Amino acid sequence: MKRPIRVLVAKLGLDGHDRGAKVIATALRDAGMEVIYTGLRQTTEMVVSAAMQEDVDAIGVSILSGAHMTVFPKLIEMMKEKKMNDVLLTGGGIIPEDDIEKLQAMGVGKLFPPGTATSEIAGYIKEWVAANRNF
Repeated sequence: MKRPIRVLVAKLGLDGHDRGAKVIATALRDAGMEVIYTGLRQTTEMVVSAAMQEDVDAIGVSILSGAHMTVFPKLIEMMKEKKMNDVLLTGGGIIPEDDIEKLQAMGVGKLFPPGTATSEIAGYIKEWVAANRNF
């Protein structure tokens, strides 16, 4: 790769718990990636716009509010509209296994529960980008 992997880490809606997102952002940076952290209370439109402006390879959403079945489908839809089909949408938080399967069937990448090793998340993003992005 000619440049570092670029990842946007996002917190959407009213979910104000951002400690995990900050831990992941730091871990990805420590793994050699460029990380853009959006901060709290973002909308799907704001996240997709920032991802396009920053030319990211992946969007990682941290969600603990229970709104995952609203947030992820909206993001997938907007990403398709903007032809961002070569950008990984992944994330983690409190998401029931049944919902994980439904979201992945819609096109969301791997979703990580609390307690996942940060090295596993970084490794997944690196592997996905190497297989799906050309730069």
